[in-house]
Amino acid sequence: MQTPGEVADEHSGAKDQGEAMKLNQAQITKTLSQFPAQVLAEDHPAVAQFSELFGQHTFFLDAKGLHVLELLEVPGMEAEEGELISLADWSDADFTKLTTHQPEPTGVVVRLKDVRH
Repeated sequence: MQTPGEVADEHSGAKDQGEAMKLNQAQITKTLSQFPAQVLAEDHPAVAQFSELFGQHTFFLDAKGLHVLELLEVPGMEAEEGELISLADWSDADFTKLTTHQPEPTGVVVRLKDVRH
């Protein structure tokens, strides 16, 4: 899978959706163990553009497109789960162009904490 070369923004103002969230390395590792994707490195040229559109997040790319993890937080507790949110879809067969859309929940929930009984 290639990283995006061009991004078409169909819905400007999407950065107002959701709260900005950079994941720590442990959260990234847990996410990647449950969701086959790659993380865009902070120094990748597209990260600046994505951050401008969507806020400061850890961005994931997979065969469907661009995603972020939105933590499911309970007040006063550290987040134990997060849901993947789709932000853009590939618009070409070569995985070089993304077309953004309004953030859409994917229904994919990632467990960030091990459950102990």
